[in-house]
Amino acid sequence: MGVVMQRSMPASSRQHSEAVQFRIILAATYPFFLAAALVQRVFPQPRSAIPQQRRSVFAEARAMAVSAIPFVFMG
Repeated sequence: MGVVMQRSMPASSRQHSEAVQFRIILAATYPFFLAAALVQRVFPQPRSAIPQQRRSVFAEARAMAVSAIPFVFMG
């Protein structure tokens, strides 16, 4: 059996690579989250007793995407 050598990336390069991947996934999935935010706006859910600040549809879509995308990197 041969010895397998792995090259490890420097931490800063790995972080940069993950940040680029995050932005690519965000750009690819944002239209789907935007559609979901529009559907939620057209068909509103029952309100909770706690008053919440209302965001724009675009901000809501970004918040949904940013909260869901980290699950892609768990693994």
